[in-house]
Amino acid sequence: MNNPKLMAMAIAFLGLQSLGFAAPETYSIDPAHSTIGFKVKHLFSNVTGRFDKVEGVLTVDRDKPETSSVKVTIPVESIDTANDKRDSHLRSPDFFNAKEKPDMTFVSKKVTPTGSDTADVLGDLTLHGVTKEVPLKVHFLGKGKGMMGETRSGWEATASIKRSDFGLTWNKIIEGTAVVGDVVDINLQVEAVQK
Repeated sequence: MNNPKLMAMAIAFLGLQSLGFAAPETYSIDPAHSTIGFKVKHLFSNVTGRFDKVEGVLTVDRDKPETSSVKVTIPVESIDTANDKRDSHLRSPDFFNAKEKPDMTFVSKKVTPTGSDTADVLGDLTLHGVTKEVPLKVHFLGKGKGMMGETRSGWEATASIKRSDFGLTWNKIIEGTAVVGDVVDINLQVEAVQK
């Protein structure tokens, strides 16, 4: 390299790399190793469930975490509460209306770091044809090589929403007690593979 300016730029770049500055990394969610889970009250206890299908992309900038982003699509027909009759009801027009409104999506709008491995992620959740802002509490669990030498990262996120905010209002009252609670607690366990 005979050009002094190019040499200086190369040295500067290598110096930045050695300090940990790196380009943003893009990951695809691995549905086989991710759980899109939820919990909602049923009378006097809680029912848990999950969505078995998910696809999405995470873009992570370790040096500028506020520029990171996430976009996720979840087919609501993949709901699984370990009870076929209940799942069929949840897919029906009483709840998700999966035939007419097949997908739930989350698209981040703002990432605010809250610690070395945590952040608040504000995004638009579209569910049942309604879009509302929802904040996620996100925890980075780690990054490293997978079984085939690929780079993987792990994430956990939690949130709470009111299903009535999204037009999911079906309910019955038995002696003054609602059959289905309005608040849904969300717990996401995500493993993603670097593209």
